[in-house]
Amino acid sequence: MSFNDNSQLNGGRVGSGGGGRGIAVGGGLGGAVLLLLAGLFFGQGGIDALTGGNQDDTQSTQQVDSGLADRCRTGEDANRDTECRMVATVQSLDQFWGGYFLEATGKKYSLPQVELFRGTDSTSCGQASSATGPFYCPPDSTVYLDTGFFDQMRSQFGADADALAQEYVMAHEVGHHVQNLQGALGRAQQDPHGATSAAVRTELQADCYAGMWAHHATEPGGAVQLEPITRTQLADAIEAAGAIGDDRIQETTQGRANPESFTHGTSAQRQAWFLTGYQTGDIRACNTFTASDLNRPAALT
Repeated sequence: MSFNDNSQLNGGRVGSGGGGRGIAVGGGLGGAVLLLLAGLFFGQGGIDALTGGNQDDTQSTQQVDSGLADRCRTGEDANRDTECRMVATVQSLDQFWGGYFLEATGKKYSLPQVELFRGTDSTSCGQASSATGPFYCPPDSTVYLDTGFFDQMRSQFGADADALAQEYVMAHEVGHHVQNLQGALGRAQQDPHGATSAAVRTELQADCYAGMWAHHATEPGGAVQLEPITRTQLADAIEAAGAIGDDRIQETTQGRANPESFTHGTSAQRQAWFLTGYQTGDIRACNTFTASDLNRPAALT
């Protein structure tokens, strides 16, 4: 999804590189939630990166360009630069959820923090690296995104990770922040595995919230304006959601899918719930926790 060239960006909204927080993984809620929610694709490599197993001790944090405030000023910058696109996407999400959350819940929306990095970063949920993928850390209410993740989506999972597909990833992680504000995020820890587990329902709801943002993002008003979504852009976002389904990842890495170990939902489910949010724009349609069939989101009545 392209941004209007005249959109006004605030590059200082997004941080770039190491926070030095360093609370150990496994020490309470933060570590447990990270192992459940860290990244959109997992596997033992991602877990090793968080717990220290097979970690290269010489690897260090590589900050993205810290001059985001100077480099990311307009929508034109967002359309040509990945990091500026993330800045613009975060601002667009701020605009949408800032108004919608208050209207839907009667509660004020508090903005998440966002950190872009390359290499590794220290978080309140433990060490993050490119192997973990993007994730939301509840203890510090921060989204962490290694900007090299989009290259991995292309090379490892064949997703056309451009424009709206990249924005979908950020919107999904901010969706976890919304769940945290709602008090729903902890359900994933209580029931972490299985095709109909709370972990899967948590992830599918975040996909639905990402679709909600896409539905409303082109509405007029606010400093950041987005152009109407094209069919090609929507197809790219749907493909990105499908590329990181549990079944496709497990079939690619293990040769077969094991529903008992699912944590994020199948490709078809992730696509269906993103589309539900996109088509309805209504948070009531995103209640995955009461859905009797995760393959067929219920229509609003």
